[in-house]
Amino acid sequence: MTDPEDREQQADVTRQLLYHLNAPIAERSRLIGVLPAPGAVRIAIRAGEGEHVMDLLYEIPNDTVTPYWIPGLLRTVLTGPQMYSSSDVGEVMGMTLIRLRPQEITPDPEPEHGRALTVVRALSDPAEDENPFLIGFLMRGEGVLRLYVQRPDRSGIVGVDVRLTETPHTALIASVASLLGEEQYQRPAADDPHCDLLVDLTNW
Repeated sequence: MTDPEDREQQADVTRQLLYHLNAPIAERSRLIGVLPAPGAVRIAIRAGEGEHVMDLLYEIPNDTVTPYWIPGLLRTVLTGPQMYSSSDVGEVMGMTLIRLRPQEITPDPEPEHGRALTVVRALSDPAEDENPFLIGFLMRGEGVLRLYVQRPDRSGIVGVDVRLTETPHTALIASVASLLGEEQYQRPAADDPHCDLLVDLTNW
């Protein structure tokens, strides 16, 4: 793998899928690897249980979808019947290789926990360990995630409520720090002893 864009895509997909080492990507389907290939990334999945286990290797061409969409593509092909041509199926390292055509697949939506992970991961920057912004979170139900953050310019903890939509609002995630001071979003933290102030961004 010599193309810098291919290496960047491979690294992005690897980071995106790390969560699935601990959480099934679909029912009875677990991630076992992310492998580089020429112009593509290959996702290794162990599907099934007991005596009915098989290892599958899904090949996804680079630049056909963003890394964020790959878990949804995998959920789609792992949870419903799929038809593949013989030219799209092979064998590599004892695994059944299946070359996917992402443009022909409708990705399953990300589960709520996966969307929460996207938001939390985006706000927790390991480079800021000495002065962290995100210091906690709580899934509130009904698609709402409460983030506990510290403002760099003031003391106290702020609870920030955001709505977990099907597609993460990258603009909202990038704007959380600047929206903390806007009075129109501020609420008293009457029922939450873990923060001094609430900022409601659920309708942002």
